[in-house]
Amino acid sequence: MGKIGEDLARNYLEKEGYKILEQNYRTKYAEIDLVAEKKSGIFGQKKLVFVEVRTKVGENFGSPEDTINKAKLWKVLQNAKSYSAFKKWQGPERIDAICIVLKPDFSVLRLTHHENIVS
Repeated sequence: MGKIGEDLARNYLEKEGYKILEQNYRTKYAEIDLVAEKKSGIFGQKKLVFVEVRTKVGENFGSPEDTINKAKLWKVLQNAKSYSAFKKWQGPERIDAICIVLKPDFSVLRLTHHENIVS
């Protein structure tokens, strides 16, 4: 399920103008699903975007958003800090979530992009 969701999220981000830098990047804390770069503003400043992808089939037992708790957010934040330090990134960054709900045939029922989930 995770691979399907990550591929859907990657395709979505690329269509939205993001450049994917890493997929399934491992740190000592866990794994970063996607690391992307997005140009924004008048001068095209690059922003590093860490993306947590959550995928479920149906929402009978809760939404993908329900699976993002404080412990998960802490891990994502630590992953982001570790990645930024390792790559010596000095620019702006943010953490996003892409939550995907699939139908039983694995087609997309809903894909929601939540920007800046950790402030």
